[in-house]
Amino acid sequence: MTQPTIIRRALPAGAPAAGGMRFYLTTHKRHWVKLTDVPLFLKSEHFTAAAKLYPALGPYAVDSGGFSELQRHGTWTRTPRQYVQDLRRIWECVGPYDWAAPQDWMCEDLIIHGGTAGPNVFVGTHLSVAEHQRRTVANFLELRSLAPDLRIAPVLQGSTVPEYERCVELYERAGVNLHQEPTVGLGSVCRLQSTRQGAAIVTAMAAHGLKLHGFGFKILGLERVGHLLASADSAAWSYHARKRPPLSGHPHKNCANCLEYALHWRTHVLAAIPTQRQTLLTNRSAA
Repeated sequence: MTQPTIIRRALPAGAPAAGGMRFYLTTHKRHWVKLTDVPLFLKSEHFTAAAKLYPALGPYAVDSGGFSELQRHGTWTRTPRQYVQDLRRIWECVGPYDWAAPQDWMCEDLIIHGGTAGPNVFVGTHLSVAEHQRRTVANFLELRSLAPDLRIAPVLQGSTVPEYERCVELYERAGVNLHQEPTVGLGSVCRLQSTRQGAAIVTAMAAHGLKLHGFGFKILGLERVGHLLASADSAAWSYHARKRPPLSGHPHKNCANCLEYALHWRTHVLAAIPTQRQTLLTNRSAA
């Protein structure tokens, strides 16, 4: 039987990418963990549906799949205990992950109010942003209580800078010191990342000195605020590949599921990220 080709990155294992930022390649192909040591970002549901799991060659993080859950159902269908069981199996079979997202509640208009975006139908939660924030913080606290050993990261939610500031306060009131967290997710910025509003949100949260992870960041967003993030992830390579012919010598119709294409795209993204990290506190002191 032909052994799979292992594709390694140029950076040493565990080393961050450009400007000290770790960039995770988002994929639905769970077996990629045994084919490459580049940082990967995978939904927990892609692991839990598998009969067999493979040990990871490199670092990886786990997404809870919250966007899909709330899009389809308007609520979470997995209990915190079920999610913890899923995370523990992943940890034991695939290996220790960098961090896992909680069962957070995104605050995009489509998630809250419902509607359609292309072929995608959103049922809507029909709750307020404040309620989404409350549930996000409450779930993080419950998951930490159930499994303090599983590296579950807090996530900030909102849609405006004042709302994100309010979410920071909710964590503080709950006794969570976000400054001590190795990762703090920045949710609901995927569609705002290349806008002034998105840049303002990232800048305001970075000014707190938090180690931010940007969910679903594309090249334009990374060019603008990538230097303010400790890490980010993106699956944009797959959409990008669907619009283009396959790489030379590839027999498939397109490379939307192709590791080699994804790694080429990742190299292009890393080259676009500013390498000099802005020191916000210095700038604010000089003002």
